[in-house]
Amino acid sequence: MPTRRQEKVARVVKEAVSDAIANHLNDPRITGFVSVTRVEMSPDLRNAEVYLSVFAEAASAKNQSFVAIEHARKRIQSFLGAALDSKFCPVLRFHRDEQFQRTLETMRLIDQAASEYQDRTGGPDE
Repeated sequence: MPTRRQEKVARVVKEAVSDAIANHLNDPRITGFVSVTRVEMSPDLRNAEVYLSVFAEAASAKNQSFVAIEHARKRIQSFLGAALDSKFCPVLRFHRDEQFQRTLETMRLIDQAASEYQDRTGGPDE
Protein backbone atom coordinates (compact mmCIF):
# COMPACT_ATOMS: atom_id res chain seq x y z
CA MET A 1 0.00 0.00 0.00
CA PRO A 2 1.49 3.34 -1.02
CA THR A 3 2.29 5.92 1.62
CA ARG A 4 0.71 9.35 1.68
CA ARG A 5 3.96 10.84 0.35
CA GLN A 6 4.00 8.38 -2.58
CA GLU A 7 0.39 9.27 -3.41
CA LYS A 8 1.13 13.00 -3.26
CA VAL A 9 4.17 12.73 -5.53
CA ALA A 10 2.27 10.40 -7.89
CA ARG A 11 -0.49 13.00 -8.21
CA VAL A 12 2.04 15.73 -9.08
CA VAL A 13 3.78 13.42 -11.58
CA LYS A 14 0.45 12.56 -13.22
CA GLU A 15 -0.50 16.24 -13.61
CA ALA A 16 2.95 17.27 -14.88
CA VAL A 17 3.20 14.42 -17.40
CA SER A 18 -0.34 15.07 -18.65
CA ASP A 19 0.43 18.76 -19.09
CA ALA A 20 3.73 18.05 -20.86
CA ILE A 21 2.13 15.63 -23.32
CA ALA A 22 -0.88 17.84 -24.02
CA ASN A 23 0.80 21.24 -24.19
CA HIS A 24 4.55 20.95 -24.72
CA LEU A 25 5.13 18.12 -27.20
CA ASN A 26 4.79 19.05 -30.86
CA ASP A 27 5.46 15.63 -32.33
CA PRO A 28 3.23 14.89 -35.36
CA ARG A 29 3.32 11.18 -34.48
CA ILE A 30 1.18 11.84 -31.40
CA THR A 31 -2.36 11.58 -32.69
CA GLY A 32 -5.63 11.00 -30.94
CA PHE A 33 -6.16 11.51 -27.23
CA VAL A 34 -3.48 10.50 -24.72
CA SER A 35 -4.49 10.09 -21.10
CA VAL A 36 -2.31 9.37 -18.08
CA THR A 37 -4.47 6.85 -16.24
CA ARG A 38 -2.32 6.22 -13.18
CA VAL A 39 1.16 6.65 -11.73
CA GLU A 40 2.84 4.27 -9.30
CA MET A 41 5.82 5.54 -7.35
CA SER A 42 8.59 3.39 -5.91
CA PRO A 43 9.00 3.59 -2.11
CA ASP A 44 12.16 5.72 -2.46
CA LEU A 45 10.36 8.08 -4.94
CA ARG A 46 13.12 7.65 -7.51
CA ASN A 47 11.09 5.72 -10.11
CA ALA A 48 7.64 6.40 -11.51
CA GLU A 49 5.65 3.87 -13.49
CA VAL A 50 3.37 5.95 -15.74
CA TYR A 51 0.41 4.20 -17.37
CA LEU A 52 -0.89 5.76 -20.58
CA SER A 53 -4.07 5.13 -22.47
CA VAL A 54 -4.01 6.22 -26.12
CA PHE A 55 -7.31 6.66 -27.93
CA ALA A 56 -6.81 6.69 -31.70
CA GLU A 57 -8.60 5.26 -34.72
CA ALA A 58 -5.98 2.76 -35.85
CA ALA A 59 -3.73 0.47 -33.86
CA SER A 60 -0.73 1.77 -35.80
CA ALA A 61 -1.56 5.34 -34.70
CA LYS A 62 -1.69 4.15 -31.08
CA ASN A 63 1.71 2.50 -31.42
CA GLN A 64 3.22 5.57 -33.11
CA SER A 65 1.89 7.84 -30.38
CA PHE A 66 3.28 5.61 -27.66
CA VAL A 67 6.68 5.38 -29.36
CA ALA A 68 6.77 9.18 -29.76
CA ILE A 69 6.00 9.67 -26.06
CA GLU A 70 8.69 7.18 -25.06
CA HIS A 71 11.11 9.02 -27.35
CA ALA A 72 10.28 12.31 -25.58
CA ARG A 73 10.75 10.79 -22.11
CA LYS A 74 13.75 12.96 -21.22
CA ARG A 75 11.93 16.14 -22.26
CA ILE A 76 8.86 15.15 -20.26
CA GLN A 77 11.13 14.39 -17.33
CA SER A 78 12.64 17.88 -17.54
CA PHE A 79 9.15 19.42 -17.36
CA LEU A 80 8.48 17.20 -14.37
CA GLY A 81 11.66 18.38 -12.67
CA ALA A 82 10.50 21.98 -12.99
CA ALA A 83 7.10 21.13 -11.50
CA LEU A 84 8.38 18.98 -8.65
CA ASP A 85 9.85 20.46 -5.48
CA SER A 86 12.12 17.60 -4.62
CA LYS A 87 15.79 16.81 -4.23
CA PHE A 88 15.68 14.58 -7.33
CA CYS A 89 13.40 13.90 -10.25
CA PRO A 90 11.95 10.41 -10.58
CA VAL A 91 12.88 8.34 -13.63
CA LEU A 92 9.80 7.84 -15.79
CA ARG A 93 8.87 4.48 -17.27
CA PHE A 94 5.90 4.44 -19.60
CA HIS A 95 3.49 1.53 -19.93
CA ARG A 96 0.39 0.99 -22.03
CA ASP A 97 -2.75 0.82 -19.92
CA GLU A 98 -5.23 -1.43 -21.67
CA GLN A 99 -7.71 -1.51 -18.76
CA PHE A 100 -10.11 0.95 -20.44
CA GLN A 101 -10.05 -1.03 -23.70
CA ARG A 102 -10.78 -4.25 -21.80
CA THR A 103 -13.68 -2.55 -20.01
CA LEU A 104 -15.14 -1.38 -23.33
CA GLU A 105 -14.79 -4.88 -24.78
CA THR A 106 -16.52 -6.38 -21.74
CA MET A 107 -19.39 -3.88 -22.04
CA ARG A 108 -19.72 -4.68 -25.76
CA LEU A 109 -19.93 -8.41 -25.00
CA ILE A 110 -22.57 -7.82 -22.31
CA ASP A 111 -24.65 -5.70 -24.74
CA GLN A 112 -24.29 -8.38 -27.41
CA ALA A 113 -25.40 -11.13 -25.02
CA ALA A 114 -28.36 -9.03 -23.82
CA SER A 115 -29.54 -8.37 -27.38
CA GLU A 116 -29.21 -12.07 -28.28
CA TYR A 117 -31.23 -12.97 -25.19
CA GLN A 118 -33.94 -10.46 -26.11
CA ASP A 119 -34.08 -11.84 -29.66
CA ARG A 120 -34.50 -15.38 -28.32
CA THR A 121 -37.19 -14.52 -25.75
CA GLY A 122 -39.22 -12.37 -28.09
CA GLY A 123 -38.39 -8.86 -26.93
CA PRO A 124 -37.97 -6.77 -23.81
CA ASP A 125 -41.65 -7.10 -22.75
CA GLU A 126 -41.37 -10.69 -21.66
